[in-house]
Amino acid sequence: MDQVKIGKFISNERKAKGYTQKQLSELLGYLKCPHCKTRTWCKKVMTKEC
Repeated sequence: MDQVKIGKFISNERKAKGYTQKQLSELLGYLKCPHCKTRTWCKKVMTKEC
């Protein structure tokens, strides 16, 4: 599958279930990381080097 199709599929499914992007990311185990300079989201197990 191509990345655009996958992205649209995930977006459509997320919206059908009524989740925001933030809610979905939290369900998948990602949180906003205060330590990251280049990335916005990290897995829940964060280190200062992430």
